[in-house]
Amino acid sequence: MVSVAENLAAVEARIKAACTRVGRDPSEVRLLPVSKNQGMELIAEAYEAGVRLLGENRVQEAAEKARYFADHPDLRWAIIGHLQTNKARQVAAMASEFHALSNVKEAAALDQALDDRGRSLDVFLQVNSSGEPQKHGLPPDEVEPFAIALKAFGTLRVRGLMTLAVLSDDQREIRACFERMRDLQRRLRASEAVAGSYDELSMGMSGDLELAIEYGATTVRVGQAIFGPRPLPDTYWRPT
Repeated sequence: MVSVAENLAAVEARIKAACTRVGRDPSEVRLLPVSKNQGMELIAEAYEAGVRLLGENRVQEAAEKARYFADHPDLRWAIIGHLQTNKARQVAAMASEFHALSNVKEAAALDQALDDRGRSLDVFLQVNSSGEPQKHGLPPDEVEPFAIALKAFGTLRVRGLMTLAVLSDDQREIRACFERMRDLQRRLRASEAVAGSYDELSMGMSGDLELAIEYGATTVRVGQAIFGPRPLPDTYWRPT
């Protein structure tokens, strides 16, 4: 059976090859392993292989895993899924990054919780680049007004944008999503009115990371190509 370490090496090789093809430095692209639904044993394998930042979709799962690995203080957690505002205090307590900020209510809840703790948080604005109604995230034309509104929240360090491209076998549709993100990033970086630097693009997953890198991704979020198929929710990661 292939190990997590071997899978990590294979994904890192894909990233390096994709960067080489488009003339980018591989050091510009960060791999964020996503451990959603995965058990503690596989996370421990990832840690032994050198992983120090893991992405989780659900706040409660991330918080329990963070408690389990509390004796690994250098292991950090990025929340990459939708946030219910009643979970803001948990995020403020344990997350080092939040990749799915998409409305003022979330921003205000996070800002208050972070301020109470005397800390700040790196955040990415989630964009619905595919226009699919079932997806969270801002439509591209609503991102700049939201980015301006974020000036009111001093604990939120806006690093850039995040998206999930359309799930499709048609590369033209996937490319269109990534191209929208690249164009939006350029507009935001040219604006003096918005909060944040917008140097980062969190986009690309196991099946489309090469295309994302071609369009400027700086973080690719990869789960199954590293950890294997995800077990069913609630049957998976809790230690016995």
